[in-house]
Amino acid sequence: MAAAKDNKIHILGIGGTFMSGIALLAQEKGYNLKGSDKNLYPPMSTQLAQKAIPFCEGYKPEDLDADTQQIIVGNVVTRGNPIMEQVLADHRPYLSGPQWLAENILRDRWVIAVSGTHGKTTTTSLVTWILEYAGFNPGFLIGGIPENFGVSARLGSSPFFVIEADEYDTAFFDKRAKFVHYHPRTLILNNLEFDHADIYPNLEAIQLQFHYLLRTIPNNGLIIHPDQDANLTKVLEKGCWTPCTTFGSENSAWQARLLSKDGSAFEVLQQGKAVGTVNWALLGKHNVDNALAALSATAHAGVKLETAIEALAHFKNVKRRLEIKGELKGVTLYDDFAHHPTAIKTTLAGLRAKVGADARIISVLEFGSYTMRSGVHKDHIQASLVDADMIICKQPQSEDWGLAEVLKTCSQPNKLYTDVDTLVKELTPQLRAGDHVVMMSNSGFDGIHGKLLRALMS
Repeated sequence: MAAAKDNKIHILGIGGTFMSGIALLAQEKGYNLKGSDKNLYPPMSTQLAQKAIPFCEGYKPEDLDADTQQIIVGNVVTRGNPIMEQVLADHRPYLSGPQWLAENILRDRWVIAVSGTHGKTTTTSLVTWILEYAGFNPGFLIGGIPENFGVSARLGSSPFFVIEADEYDTAFFDKRAKFVHYHPRTLILNNLEFDHADIYPNLEAIQLQFHYLLRTIPNNGLIIHPDQDANLTKVLEKGCWTPCTTFGSENSAWQARLLSKDGSAFEVLQQGKAVGTVNWALLGKHNVDNALAALSATAHAGVKLETAIEALAHFKNVKRRLEIKGELKGVTLYDDFAHHPTAIKTTLAGLRAKVGADARIISVLEFGSYTMRSGVHKDHIQASLVDADMIICKQPQSEDWGLAEVLKTCSQPNKLYTDVDTLVKELTPQLRAGDHVVMMSNSGFDGIHGKLLRALMS
């Protein structure tokens, strides 16, 4: 077999959070690689540039070298993609990102996987950091950039590999969820709600994929889940062959007693016994639950609980998770990845508990995911925004499903815009010292963060 440096890889969809991580792992293994994508934006485009990984804008067949041995296909690539059509016409071999990962990285590793609708990136980062703090030097692939590491993926030198395991489909030619490729020994099931409406027709279809995931967990592994999530309970009832432990409620094996309303301090209880206190930088009950799941997973991996709890005090959050982008004229600007009503609600609730009842929270939203763009969760939008004092939305670039009518049901001042430039121009004069502006999107949001910062500077 050719040495890695002589094996040329081309990654299609290299700007995605998952595929960018694949690129970092391939580079670290010594492969000669480049990729293609369109509409790349930070932080992944920045990460690729910092690692000097070349990428081509767009999907031009001429960008694919004749001597490329491996073509790794991201799930953003569909039939009709110019490079993919050329690959098929030329009968060139190709494989999905999850398959490449399973065959080249995860084999013979103790895989710790974090799944669920919400909290995957933060919880994966927490598990990875605790292992790192304990001296385990884990490998990881995370769907974001944890501040403790500055990169979204690395090989590591221990048996442990931590991965964010999402249920999105593998590729256009493999419609299984990505996570069925990973074969974890330790599995966190954070929660489960309907999402990915472009892939799954209903919640039951997602639950079936989670059932397939449970079928891959060995009987000497561990499944960690909340004990009061009805949707996950139904998955477990379909069949479970692995020991389980629970977190989050007063009946769980792992519990928390809040010492501050905003979740920045809490006591950890295991089997009802207080085992330590956490003081950290994160906010919200949802992040407390993420921490409990991470403590359980790392305990399974052999980390002393005292060390794990100590590690949480040194945890820095993930980019785009209530990340402060700037503070100007007394106005604090945040970038947040929330794009589902539950995530929006919990993020704003955590911030409200932190800043108090008198501070103004301005929620600025772009519905970037297919599920939100298509209005699947429109009936839950109003309730998700109860902690906002002002609501600003960008009109989704899709069929009109009635966002304007939804906003009319909100009691707070609100406005809908068709473009970001006008939004920034009209919002800026309304801001005042003490305001907290939370910009929420799972896309680039047309550079709104920089535009609003510059507007405040002028």
